[in-house]
Amino acid sequence: MNDADDSVSIAELLDERQHLLDVARRMLGNDFEAEGATAEAYRRWFELPGPVRAGVAAPRAWLADAVCEICTRRVASVERRKVLRAEESRGGTADLNRVLQQEVSEALHNALGSLSAAERGAFVLADAPRAAGVTPPDVTGRAEPGFPDLADRALRSLRARRARPTTPQQHDAVVRTVRAACATEDAALLSSLLAPDAMAFFDGGGKVRARTEPVHGDLQVARSLLSLLTRCPRVSLHTHSVNGRTGIVVRCDRRVAAVISLDITGHHAVQVWVTLNPDKLRSWNREGTPGNRPGRESGPSEAQEE
Repeated sequence: MNDADDSVSIAELLDERQHLLDVARRMLGNDFEAEGATAEAYRRWFELPGPVRAGVAAPRAWLADAVCEICTRRVASVERRKVLRAEESRGGTADLNRVLQQEVSEALHNALGSLSAAERGAFVLADAPRAAGVTPPDVTGRAEPGFPDLADRALRSLRARRARPTTPQQHDAVVRTVRAACATEDAALLSSLLAPDAMAFFDGGGKVRARTEPVHGDLQVARSLLSLLTRCPRVSLHTHSVNGRTGIVVRCDRRVAAVISLDITGHHAVQVWVTLNPDKLRSWNREGTPGNRPGRESGPSEAQEE
């Protein structure tokens, strides 16, 4: 994702997604179809080349236009099928089959058209190796930019943590200070809590317009976190157990909007994992779960901890 998206706050991301869902729901009439149309709009967004995304002046408007186009096409398809079913009841079975075959062909054509040349080749040839009893590797050749290098750095960080284990008390102290730095928007304090080669990963699952590429470096990670968690009365930060260790739960309008876990070595965070994918946050937002228990909410500038 381009650097311009660093300035998008979590409240803006959630408002954008809700707006798209509302538009799709009004056009399609139900939540399930609205989710599908919204997901397709985000898929189109992330399939844009980076320079093209960077050139979009109003991403929310671009996505809303995409949702409208997707919904219009789906509504038209449903209406065609209604007409054809009426014709079928009068003996028009052949015409129904012909139009359904045409719709399937158009859908396959559109899907293939959205793929790169390498992906189209992989799609066409995917069954050939399996027929020979061979499981092929990733024949598309696509990978996240710099992924092997980042994976190697992550492995080295893991080895470093094993060599210098952090006690639960040290981990808890660092995470609580990170939360306080984010809540008070203290960039200097936050960057001092990050290792010079710290990395941050953002998992939006293609369901929100979050970063798709990792961020590397203490200053860059601090900037990305502060931009995402920028001060807003609707947003509050809380320390909470995440996978058995202290992490940070971000709530927006009383719902869990993000869960942040940190890998700590000594007195510094070496890796930051930000989960924004609404599918992965469903369990956090179930009624009665510890991460969503009721209580007095505070703005991010207040030092509320749980």
